[in-house]
Amino acid sequence: MAIVTTSTVDVLIVDDQAPFRSVARSLVHLLPGWRVVGEAATGEDAFEMATVTRPGMILMDINLPGISGIEATRRILAHAPEITIVLLSTYAVEDLPPDAGTCGAVAYIRKDDLTPAVLRALPV
Repeated sequence: MAIVTTSTVDVLIVDDQAPFRSVARSLVHLLPGWRVVGEAATGEDAFEMATVTRPGMILMDINLPGISGIEATRRILAHAPEITIVLLSTYAVEDLPPDAGTCGAVAYIRKDDLTPAVLRALPV
């Protein structure tokens, strides 16, 4: 008899807008084996929560009060390089801040393009 193991993808959602966090939470819940382990509204809170929860993935808004999502990504990955971080924003790719491509995030997704299928295709 074969034993089937399923892994859970723990997700931390970071965005300063509660309505978007709600939408992102709903999208994550649509994926079997995925679960939200926390939400944060600032880069500083994201760093603290990532340290405690050690999620497999962080959905990180670029524009946050305090430190930016880009700086939060750098800080988190310096302490936990195994976490997959995806930057989110409303920017077109050509309008991203220059350091978005060098902060260690694995991908950038426009918020309008975030779907369960897009999440499922990300490397975790």
